[in-house]
Amino acid sequence: PASPPSPRPASPATSGAVRSQRPRSPGSACPRTRRRFATSTQVSGKAYAANYAVPSPSKLTTAIGDLETAYTDAAGRSVTSADKLNIGAGSVTGETFTAGVHTWGSSVNFNSKIYINGTSSDIFIFQMSGNLIVTAGAEVVLVDDNSGKGTPNPANIVWQVAGHVKVGAGAHLEGIILVKNQAEFSTKASLNGRILAQTAVTLDQAVIVAPPTPAAANSGQSNNEIAVNKTNNNLIVGLVVGLGGGLILLGMLAFFYYKYLLLQAAKTKAAVPVSEVVIASAGAPAGANSKRV
Repeated sequence: PASPPSPRPASPATSGAVRSQRPRSPGSACPRTRRRFATSTQVSGKAYAANYAVPSPSKLTTAIGDLETAYTDAAGRSVTSADKLNIGAGSVTGETFTAGVHTWGSSVNFNSKIYINGTSSDIFIFQMSGNLIVTAGAEVVLVDDNSGKGTPNPANIVWQVAGHVKVGAGAHLEGIILVKNQAEFSTKASLNGRILAQTAVTLDQAVIVAPPTPAAANSGQSNNEIAVNKTNNNLIVGLVVGLGGGLILLGMLAFFYYKYLLLQAAKTKAAVPVSEVVIASAGAPAGANSKRV
């Protein structure tokens, strides 16, 4: 008899592939309804597609509408000063950017480090009419401006790209990418932020990490600073309350001690004999019309 075929090894291309999740009806071993979302070992959360079951289509329609609104808003912002217009004619390697709107009427590229300098509440918008090209190994570095208000938050950094985005292998970006066309992240490229593209996003072992929420950033403090300040505030309140309570206690002790002294004085007065004093009328002989006290 023919031997059974040997099992085929799993293809590396399918390792960690997206697996669909279908809603199961009670008692149904083989659900036939359409999937609502999909999961993957390569994704933290859920993946959605336009042909998935309700409510996925409406959620995606809303998401796309929000993306287009955000893109239009970012594209419509005016450059904040002349020195933020067409920096380096689009070649920005080594440049340092401060808060505000930076605009290029061309593509933007860099092949090494660029620096974004400011605080955690500062807003940075980078507008370009062309593409964003980041060479392999290049990097966006966030720099604290030493004001004590934290490091720039990726949630407050926006790249508005009218063309496409191409990030080389091992390169690193910071911020929210709003791109009219495709965004492509090559092998092991990374981003602290989000990619919102109107056509497609291509990732090759790329690592995308959602940025911290701007809530803490808008206060101009890092989460650690807020925690420290909260602790200090609690300590100050505790000291004030403790000091107030101590003063009240001292006041009460002083009052009772005062009452004690009065009581002791009264007892001492009663125990000491009073000398005899004779009060006589003026000109009267001793013993006449006199009173003994």
